[in-house]
Amino acid sequence: MNTFGHQFTLTTFGESHGAAIGGVVDGMPAGIDIDLDFIQSELNRRRPGQSAITTARDEADRVELLSGVFEGQSTGCPIGFIVRNTNQHSQDYENMRCLFRPSHADYTYQAKYGVRDHRGGGRSSARITISRCVGGALAKLALRPYGISVQAYTSQVGDIALDRDYRRYDLTKSEENAVRCPDPEKAAEMERLILQVKSEGDTIGGVITCVIRGCPPGLGEPEFGKLHAHLGAAILSINAVKGFEYGEGFEGVRFRGSEQNDVFVNDNGRITTLTNHSGGIQGGISNGQDIYFRVAFKPVATILQQQQTVDLEGNATTLKARGRHDPCVLPRAVPVVEAMAAMTILDFILSIKGRKSL
Repeated sequence: MNTFGHQFTLTTFGESHGAAIGGVVDGMPAGIDIDLDFIQSELNRRRPGQSAITTARDEADRVELLSGVFEGQSTGCPIGFIVRNTNQHSQDYENMRCLFRPSHADYTYQAKYGVRDHRGGGRSSARITISRCVGGALAKLALRPYGISVQAYTSQVGDIALDRDYRRYDLTKSEENAVRCPDPEKAAEMERLILQVKSEGDTIGGVITCVIRGCPPGLGEPEFGKLHAHLGAAILSINAVKGFEYGEGFEGVRFRGSEQNDVFVNDNGRITTLTNHSGGIQGGISNGQDIYFRVAFKPVATILQQQQTVDLEGNATTLKARGRHDPCVLPRAVPVVEAMAAMTILDFILSIKGRKSL
């Protein structure tokens, strides 16, 4: 299960401390302008070492496209790519070779495969999300002709939270600070909290909100192929994600149907709704309104404090992690959330193109 998607697919490979991270995108429509600078900019948003609140691992994360592009355009053939690892400190993990790190995938990988790469988590490392960002960047390029945009931002760190209504903010300001939060004052509070947590050798979690605009009505299948179910599966596959809700989500249970129903109106010949509590999806199918959802991220599992654990034989022992780690994953996870959302939407668009014109 290293392949995502049906019509638009991404197959990934690589480990945190291996030679490279890479992938193959298949199903990319032909004739799409491939903006390599844009793809690289998406990777730059995810790359380590970009601020004081991220890991200090120094990686350029330069993408190399190997196939599927000719004279600046996609050919419709598979697009292969790699991003080489150049700054591993594998020795930092030597004391973890025979231990199970609390809340990591060490034990579950050992139980499943009987062997694991202890260096940086190997295949379970968040570094693998590089491939998702490349696939997501290609999907965004393919979505441009449809006028579909995907924008995510940090909406909560610890107990510091923005208003749930994304329309209150200018989301373009999200890239103006290290936290990727559209509210400058809240962003400063979040950054101070992350730095405080980092100084204590600890980590903290939060919430990312994502908004998809311009999505046409009709995407999604009525039973087991519901659009929100596929979005949820895509987002929940991201490292450290613990929850997904779309529209009003859990908050909506406090209201009555008379308060929650999205009333239909005719807006100059276009059917729309007065409100969007549904989050742009009804009956598992997009209705043409903005699709918005929230993603909960747990605190990063690696903390620079001594913890109790067991070794491979089950003997009690202690662990003091070393190395370079994120005190909060959210700022670097924003482009990953966007990538998974973009690939999901494009996959659905390509699946219905032959059945009904958009």
